[in-house]
Amino acid sequence: QVQLVESGGGLVQPGGSLRLSCAASGFSVDDFVVGWFRQVPGKEREGVSCSSRNDGITYYRGSVEGRFTISRDKAANMVYLQMNSLKPEDTAVYYCAAGPNPYSCTGSYFSTFGAQYEYDYWGQGTQVTVSS
Repeated sequence: QVQLVESGGGLVQPGGSLRLSCAASGFSVDDFVVGWFRQVPGKEREGVSCSSRNDGITYYRGSVEGRFTISRDKAANMVYLQMNSLKPEDTAVYYCAAGPNPYSCTGSYFSTFGAQYEYDYWGQGTQVTVSS
């Protein structure tokens, strides 16, 4: 069964750090483009970061660039999102996703609303709350 399960979310103070984990089963994350998305109630889901196959190319949303790092562990079949210097505006439900199409992690396309539909597999989401 193809499945992605996120973990690692929680409550953190501004300036703090969290590492989100995404455990994959039923497929190898190393063979797919992987990404992280987030959504706030009442707002559209937005792409946060993505990594092409073999981690050849990574992309970060401007608001998180320099603070977040996406990575994957082939042996563990895991995807991670290291989040540093967290801000209240980072508060959202975070989703990991995977898809087969390389163009789904080109910078110009990943930033569009339609890019999310190129990702076939999705986790259930994990809540991240940044508040003092």
